Amino acid sequence: MILPIYIYGQSVLRKVAEDIPTDYPGLKELITNMFETMDHADGVGLAAPQVGLPVRVVVIDLDVLSDEHPEFKGFRKAYINPHILETSGEEISMEEGCLSLPGIHETVKRSDRIHVSYLDEELTPHDEIVEGYLARVMQHEFDHLEGKMFIDHLSPLRKQMIKGKLNAMLKGKAHCTYKVKTLK
Repeated sequence: MILPIYIYGQSVLRKVAEDIPTDYPGLKELITNMFETMDHADGVGLAAPQVGLPVRVVVIDLDVLSDEHPEFKGFRKAYINPHILETSGEEISMEEGCLSLPGIHETVKRSDRIHVSYLDEELTPHDEIVEGYLARVMQHEFDHLEGKMFIDHLSPLRKQMIKGKLNAMLKGKAHCTYKVKTLK
């Protein structure tokens, strides 16, 4: 089932998400719905707060990039109760966008190496060092679990420059091709 994506201004996007118990009701269905919602919106990642749930669940699909990045062939994973334990490596600048901020794309600096812990869909625990583009996507999505959005990493000047677009979203004016939930 395709869920509405919560747009900038929704309070759930600013809450710190809670870890879920391993017997969380409807977890498999939630993951399936999140993948379907993300696919429909042409995203590469989606966090549960973006569909209105303040819980620590994220889905990422990098298979869509596999023509240019063969290492991502078949990469489609869910992350349950993920936490970034440490960031390291070089700070890399790259343009980012977000399904909860339609029409906004800005350059953001992120570490190119992270140490993460999470459970997979089978509830198997993982403790991994992740590098490169996947590390960036994880940081972007896991930020949602901390009540943060990529615009929080922008300079005051860049934030001022997108203020009009953000205010339009607060007024319920979000232009996108997918189902959304706005404040108005």
